[in-house]
Amino acid sequence: MKETMFAPIYGVWQRLPEAFGGRAWRWSVPILLLAAVLGGGDSGALVRDTLAEAYLQVSVFVAGTLMLLFAVERWFAVDLRERIAQARVGQVPIATALGMLPGCGGAIVVVTQFVNGRIGFGALVAVLIATMGDAAFLLIAAAPETAVVVFAVSGASAVLCGWAVEAIHGRDFLRHRRAEDDAPTTAVAGAGRPVPPVIDGLWAALWAIGVPFALLIAFQQDPNAWFGPWAAYQPATWLGFAGAMLAVTLWAGGLGEREAGTSGTYGEFSPLSNAGHGNGRGAASNVGPMAWVRCARTDTNFVTVWVIAAFLLFEFGVVFSGVDPEAWFAVVGPLAPLVGVLVGFIPGCGPQILLTTLYLSGAMPMSALLANAISNDGDALFPAIALAPKAAVLATAYSALPALAVGYAAFGLGY
Repeated sequence: MKETMFAPIYGVWQRLPEAFGGRAWRWSVPILLLAAVLGGGDSGALVRDTLAEAYLQVSVFVAGTLMLLFAVERWFAVDLRERIAQARVGQVPIATALGMLPGCGGAIVVVTQFVNGRIGFGALVAVLIATMGDAAFLLIAAAPETAVVVFAVSGASAVLCGWAVEAIHGRDFLRHRRAEDDAPTTAVAGAGRPVPPVIDGLWAALWAIGVPFALLIAFQQDPNAWFGPWAAYQPATWLGFAGAMLAVTLWAGGLGEREAGTSGTYGEFSPLSNAGHGNGRGAASNVGPMAWVRCARTDTNFVTVWVIAAFLLFEFGVVFSGVDPEAWFAVVGPLAPLVGVLVGFIPGCGPQILLTTLYLSGAMPMSALLANAISNDGDALFPAIALAPKAAVLATAYSALPALAVGYAAFGLGY
């Protein structure tokens, strides 16, 4: 049965080099993921669930943040890219404000602007300090008073450290060469075929349906429970899997990377770029909602691929190592803030959500939560690792300094 199931998949895989040339290696990613899920068993279920988590916990929020920013550009006829680039001293506070948005969408916006050379290294450090990722949703829901304190401390630390980094290194430290609107993309040859309208509609529909499920998951609820007797079939999980597979497939084919009115992800990785840019101050007001979807789609697909890779690495690492993640946090006393910082170095939001859960249950002190909130970069680190690894590593290292200082100050005060 399985041989019959895999025969057409293997046949497609064999024809990939002939059909897609140099892009065949990309197409192997969705093919392998699909084959793993169709193979069934525990590994197949783990791959399916991991893809669903990546889509519903990260991609939905990234796309929503990007579309919100596009909408702001349209309504106010303003080019946010240029406003951020020209802010100079204000770049760090703006980056901090975007980083403090629950989830990782705002932070990813700032990271991509750094990659495009529009903001300085100080703003990158600030946003990585300010963001708490998806763990913010859990903290807001379960302990809103604590969330206010954590956001205030993280925000103040982000602004001060961002400005300090700019004062020490200057505004152009590790700054990428700024990508121009008319610069050719560096995407591989053959990329940029337009996405058919039906695919645009499917992508938007999966995102819209996924929003309520993503919010339930963010607040630690099971969206499958909504379906009553159908819950056993895990409809929300399968929807998340479908959204993730569509994102990976579009990324593999390079579909839409060079469509008119959008910028290629690899040459101009910019969530603040839409058809209105370059057409005059008021041109953005002529852009409809589907244009926001097209602009958000490319960047969201790229981030989704990296998030899936990180999630799978983490999940299979846990399975093959046999280590219980909760055992990583089984520490008390003066090591707690240090553990919070080290856990924050792990890309992604899963470990951070676990630490926040342990704080809420009384297993970890407030000092560890504060240290983790400052040091963790959530999913915003994935595009930085992909496109600016040196800056990503150094910015993460810088975030450890205020995390340790605040964590141990809180520990000394008895928190």
